[in-house]
Amino acid sequence: MSEQRPPLPPFTRETAIQKVRAAEDGWNSRDPQRVSLAYSPDSQWRNRSTFLRGRPQIVEFLAAKWRREQEYRLIKELWAFTDNRIAVRFAYEWRDDSGNWFRSYGNENWAFDENGLMFERHASINDLPISEGERLFRWPLGRRPDEHPSLSDLGL
Repeated sequence: MSEQRPPLPPFTRETAIQKVRAAEDGWNSRDPQRVSLAYSPDSQWRNRSTFLRGRPQIVEFLAAKWRREQEYRLIKELWAFTDNRIAVRFAYEWRDDSGNWFRSYGNENWAFDENGLMFERHASINDLPISEGERLFRWPLGRRPDEHPSLSDLGL
């Protein structure tokens, strides 16, 4: 029996928003194994200039990412969708091991198989150094509270 990760394509606006929030929640867990299960076993990624294929590479990549990007907090927002594709924009805040803060902005293009597993992910990301006082994402580590402002609400 195949793995399924609802909601399944074809997406409606409502189910695309659900898929985006589920992805945000997973990434905010900072659990590489959990996050990897949203992707097909042979998923292909481009993350900045890194190219990955398959869950083992995804787990390794994310584990290294979250060792480097401490205090990671992410907000994703639906940009566009069609049958089995979703485009999102996102921002996340993090600090390095020297205490320097950053806000990273980006866009992702996702493609899903019939079981709702992402088989293709393309991410373009830019990092902006910020001061600790400029941080906007201050909820406790983990899932963003429902009442926390969205990217649009924050003017990002």
